[in-house]
Amino acid sequence: MLRRTMMRRILYVKGDVMCTVLLLVLFCLLLYARQVVLSSGWDRPMWKLEIHGSTSSSRTLLGASGAKVGPDSQGQFSPSASEPKLPPCKPQPKSKPPKPKSKPQAKSKSKSKSRRKNAVPTKAAVNPLPTLPPFDFEGYLREKDNRDFKLLIDQPVKCHIIAAEEDGGPETAPYMLIAVKSVAADFDKRQVVRRTWGKEGHFQNGVSIRTVFLLGVPRNRTALPLWDRLLAYESQTFRDILLWDFEDTFFNLTLKETHFLKWVNSSCPHVKFIFKGDADVYVNVENILEMLQGKEPDEDLFVGDIIFNAKPIRRRTSKYYVPEFVYGGGLYPNYAGGGGFVMSGHTARRLSSACQQVELFPIDDVFLGMCLQLIGVKPSRHQGFRTFGIPRPSAAPHLQTFDPCFYRELMVVHSLSVPQIWLMWNLLHDPKLSCHNRTSLTSWPFKWRGRMGEMVEDETDYGEKQVFVMH
Repeated sequence: MLRRTMMRRILYVKGDVMCTVLLLVLFCLLLYARQVVLSSGWDRPMWKLEIHGSTSSSRTLLGASGAKVGPDSQGQFSPSASEPKLPPCKPQPKSKPPKPKSKPQAKSKSKSKSRRKNAVPTKAAVNPLPTLPPFDFEGYLREKDNRDFKLLIDQPVKCHIIAAEEDGGPETAPYMLIAVKSVAADFDKRQVVRRTWGKEGHFQNGVSIRTVFLLGVPRNRTALPLWDRLLAYESQTFRDILLWDFEDTFFNLTLKETHFLKWVNSSCPHVKFIFKGDADVYVNVENILEMLQGKEPDEDLFVGDIIFNAKPIRRRTSKYYVPEFVYGGGLYPNYAGGGGFVMSGHTARRLSSACQQVELFPIDDVFLGMCLQLIGVKPSRHQGFRTFGIPRPSAAPHLQTFDPCFYRELMVVHSLSVPQIWLMWNLLHDPKLSCHNRTSLTSWPFKWRGRMGEMVEDETDYGEKQVFVMH
């Protein structure tokens, strides 16, 4: 009995060994067959798929070499000449696989070389999405003293307003000048501003308002053919374009700031108040005019969404990255978010002189804070300026914040699209609009620190900070 049991176990073991050997033999045969197929050229695909324009972003993310880009205006980027030209997806005609010869591998290599030599270059991919290289801060520091550029398109009579008495009265300066940062390609944004909150004319109590758009020369001029003709015709039609001869890039917004202040000092010296902001904001001009009642234009005034005790960003991937050799301080001076702020004409004229003394800084909002620090003006924070948008409260994450009853109490709200600006303007000017508890703050998704008409001033110590002054 014991012997039979032992024999059965031995037979089972022999059977397992035989199966393993057979599997190994089959595996070796498969490897051999695959090698024969590869060497004979049967592995060539019938169709050749190549990366086209829409997949260039994936190619970049996977680390394609040679993809470079330069920063364009307001965070946009233009493709560089070193961007690899990717051919379109083109199917290859079907062909019979060649017969294996005595030296199939050598033949395959020679054919692949001849195919590469006879390859015909195709057109470059349309609008590739390149990566962002680090900004040349050293080059910026070398060129920062070049700060006077020619005004290509001017509006010398923008601030000349004739009194309403039968159009024969004396010329007066506008009560408020609206200055909007823009780029050449954003014609649609300028149009919606002209037709909504940036509309020129006379408002309540005979208050006159004028509007200008601040532009530079586009860096990627091939993206908008005949851009100069566009701006020339636009200036002839609307008389509100100011164009300077510097590249309209993100880090050149500081030049846009200094040149605008210089233009105000020369062409609009008697303006009482100035609102300066972006083209993608919604502005309640009526609320701003209400806030300015009782304010003296001949006194210092600077109101907005003030940012206190901000630290320089040292993360290289950030849009606002600034290395220590450009700014070595631990904190920025207090500055206003660039989405929109209000200042008196007196403060604008003082800033024009101060900004010529302060070293240029690549972030325009911070640079203007440095100029304010130099002249000793403390910016005032107002809760109606929402340059970072309207946040949803954690207690009501599904609350609809795009509501005219929210916007009705605000001054400036940032990051709106063209249709949203047009829609909000019409909603707020609809006579059927009804908002319950207009003066009550309990129904809002956020709480004001003060009353709606008050400005909040934070304690600041300008004596501990240093301003970069030109020597």
